Amino acid sequence: MASKFTELAIDCADPHALARFWCAVLVYEVQDEEDGLVTIGSPAVPEGRSRPGPVPPTLTFARVPEGKTVKNRLHLDVNPTDRERDEEVRRLLDLGARHADVGQSGDESWVTLADPEGNEFCVLASRHP
Repeated sequence: MASKFTELAIDCADPHALARFWCAVLVYEVQDEEDGLVTIGSPAVPEGRSRPGPVPPTLTFARVPEGKTVKNRLHLDVNPTDRERDEEVRRLLDLGARHADVGQSGDESWVTLADPEGNEFCVLASRHP
């Protein structure tokens, strides 16, 4: 058996605020809070190590003293499931995202945004997984 991708750790200045943003983006909920750490995940995933099949990964936000300085080497891609891409981009901008320039040509089928702490992510053309 191979490993499963189950969690992504994200360094940030304000774990609670960034967790609230991503909960709204992904319709996740807070699963755990500790001093300087907040973990969010899908409310539809059963607990336990024996869960078969794909598992929506949790996101853990960890407070760190240093700020973000360069483009992410790893980023999230999100797909709207109940609306078109441009409608989802508008919703995410209303939640606090902003457009990000990472050298796009303008011909991409995705839109690059940044979360409230500047972490880039992409909104892909509509796919309905």
